[in-house]
Amino acid sequence: MALTGKLEADLEINAPAAAFYNVWKSQCHHLPNATPSNMQAVEVHEGDWETAGSIKLWNYTVAGRSESYKERIEVDDETMTVGLVGLEGDVFKNYKSWKPIIQVIPKESGSLLKLTLEYEKRSEDIPVPNEYLDFMVSVMTDLAAHLTKA
Repeated sequence: MALTGKLEADLEINAPAAAFYNVWKSQCHHLPNATPSNMQAVEVHEGDWETAGSIKLWNYTVAGRSESYKERIEVDDETMTVGLVGLEGDVFKNYKSWKPIIQVIPKESGSLLKLTLEYEKRSEDIPVPNEYLDFMVSVMTDLAAHLTKA
């Protein structure tokens, strides 16, 4: 059994691609307002909200557990892709590496989200992190609803 893995999900949303991408690229501090049951806080740890390579600290709830996550953001404006490279946090109790990736693809009406979760388990008995992919889908759904009613 492989220790490295990748989970993927596609999600169609009504929100405009540019607005959705910009929240992930430089306005993450708005996420607790858009999805308060999932996201409690996002703070800049090093750098700023705008610059690739900046480090943010996230406090969130997944599967009923409060967790934290420190990441370094990677952005690709050409493909409208954001990667949140894991540095520290609760996920590292079970995983050696952790990287959620969000790609926003413009459509004639709304957007298509390609969600990817790349990970490496610490041992074979660690479960595949399906609950975290479910968490990502929930966050995206809430944010899309928030952006379309704003």
